[in-house]
Amino acid sequence: MRVRRFRAPCVILNPCAASGKARRKWPELRPVLERELGPLKVRFTEAPDHATDLARDALESGADLVVAVGGDGTLNEIVNGYFVDGAAISPDASVALCPMGTGGDFRRCAGIPSSPEDAVKAIARRPTNRIDACWVRLRSHDGVPVERYCLNVTSFGLGGEVSVAAKNSVLAPYSGQAAFLWATAISFLRYRAKPVQLALNGQKRARKFRVMQVALGNGEYQGGGMHVCPRAGMDSGTLEVTVIEEIGYFNFLRSLPLLYSGRVYDHPKCHHFRATAVASNSDTTVAVEVDGEAIGTLPLEAEVLPGAISMAGIELRS
Repeated sequence: MRVRRFRAPCVILNPCAASGKARRKWPELRPVLERELGPLKVRFTEAPDHATDLARDALESGADLVVAVGGDGTLNEIVNGYFVDGAAISPDASVALCPMGTGGDFRRCAGIPSSPEDAVKAIARRPTNRIDACWVRLRSHDGVPVERYCLNVTSFGLGGEVSVAAKNSVLAPYSGQAAFLWATAISFLRYRAKPVQLALNGQKRARKFRVMQVALGNGEYQGGGMHVCPRAGMDSGTLEVTVIEEIGYFNFLRSLPLLYSGRVYDHPKCHHFRATAVASNSDTTVAVEVDGEAIGTLPLEAEVLPGAISMAGIELRS
């Protein structure tokens, strides 16, 4: 008989994930979770950011595994309940993703099976891995200082505008995927390059760019499969920084295949840096997204927290 690795697993399910697919599939998924992980505590989210509170409560109550059943947004909320002031509430507790979202970017980065049933088996059977997190401080859209933790990609510029448009779309309550596609099209047509200053690793003199997009990658993918940080490693102790400078509309369209192919750094308007800390500012409003969620605007400070979180069910690149 296989010995179960986790003694007190908790499942946090977003019933709205993938336009309600998570809720509909739950009755058939729960027996798989119980067979593989044992007796569960199960919590359903009821509002945005509720998963953060649920995860914090679970960890403070002794959970040694918190499983996100949902998409990248649900996972991000749970991770934000894992940390307080840059430190883990329960450093030995693990987090896992049972994918039920629309984008699937973290799943791609972390080698998680696309089937929820197979993902649960991976959680139970694969060794846990410690990966990095990114601690981000920025300003909310209301001008209030906020901080977030990121496992995958934080970006600003066009990606931030898309996230804001998707969040505000009338389609959002009905289909996250439709809202994202609509927001991408609208933002792409409206967006103009933004002036930003970028300082890496505490540099006193910031570099100046006019950018379409800046991505800070702990993971490789964002936006439903854009390979924006192809050299990122989740256990590398660094962030991959991708800067896409101002580029003409038609040239940008022609260059889109590079963004999905993993060859984005081949483009002359794209620059690659590596850093453990990043600071950025702008004289204009520049929207920021964290793991696909519209959080706020520049100014921003980000730093790597090496090996800060234990993940179950993942398979990192060698």
